[in-house]
Amino acid sequence: MAYYSFNRTPHTSHASDVSHGETFFMGRVNLILKEPKSFEEQLTSIKEKGFVIPEGKEQACIEFLQKTNYYRLSAYFLPFRKNDGTFFPEINFSRIQRIYEFDSRLRALIFGIVEDIEVYLRTQIAYYAAHKYGTLGYLEESMFSENHNDAKYLIKIAGCIEENANTLVVKHHKQYYKGKFPLWVIIEFFSVGMLSYFYKDMITEDKKVIATNLYRTSPVQLESWLRCLTDLRNRCAHYSRIYYWSFPAMPKMPNNCDYKADRKLFSQLLMLKFLYPDTNKWYSKFVPALKVLIEEYEEDISLKHIGFPADWKLRLPDELIKGGGGTYS
Repeated sequence: MAYYSFNRTPHTSHASDVSHGETFFMGRVNLILKEPKSFEEQLTSIKEKGFVIPEGKEQACIEFLQKTNYYRLSAYFLPFRKNDGTFFPEINFSRIQRIYEFDSRLRALIFGIVEDIEVYLRTQIAYYAAHKYGTLGYLEESMFSENHNDAKYLIKIAGCIEENANTLVVKHHKQYYKGKFPLWVIIEFFSVGMLSYFYKDMITEDKKVIATNLYRTSPVQLESWLRCLTDLRNRCAHYSRIYYWSFPAMPKMPNNCDYKADRKLFSQLLMLKFLYPDTNKWYSKFVPALKVLIEEYEEDISLKHIGFPADWKLRLPDELIKGGGGTYS
């Protein structure tokens, strides 16, 4: 099946698409909010856009819509939208469903990798910082660079504790340790975003040690990867679309990598490869599982829409960073 190479990411809503309904004021623009549509009306809307629903499949389509928010699903129409706002003709709606399913399964596959990276980074950063600065050294402003906003940081730490106030861990430390938490305990409550923030604000000397020891890279590159990891992790955790999506940040490529990064998914997968601590698991489990998934949906997806180059099968398995995945002993 031929794929459309049209590869932009338009907005999911436009003022011209708004139907009559409740008035909503946005700046100087007077928008009219859409009225809710029944599942049958949603089906009609899909047909009006030109998507093909074979005879006898209408009920199956409605059942799919009952499980999937139409607004959420409509984002998967975007690869087939032309510059004038209309859609390419004769696109079977089953293809939209298949792309949606592919996106869901791909997110789940990626999330397992992100989880391993997240746990590894928490472990290594806590180990290094606690041994250098002490159990509660993370509460001292002297541990961080001059750009560090200590008041903002302490509010974030307090927020981590408050969000987990009902856990046995927090209750235990409040009862027996006057609410004081060792770094290796509190870091388990950090989001990836908080972990990235923590690393970014460390003094340059410490960032160099961590980046060099764990990944044989520079702090600038590691900061870049952690920023991208945060964005990717949040989209996967919140079941957000990664197919035909442009990420807000691009990971910086190592000097020995000739791939030019962009904002598509493949660049993010290379970033995961750089960060992943278990080389054998990456090669033996993740890459084969990714290949099988793509092969299963290859007639419906377009690799261009997720930024995969023609030689992606060579690039993902090829070890681009030598000596990565170190630890502190």
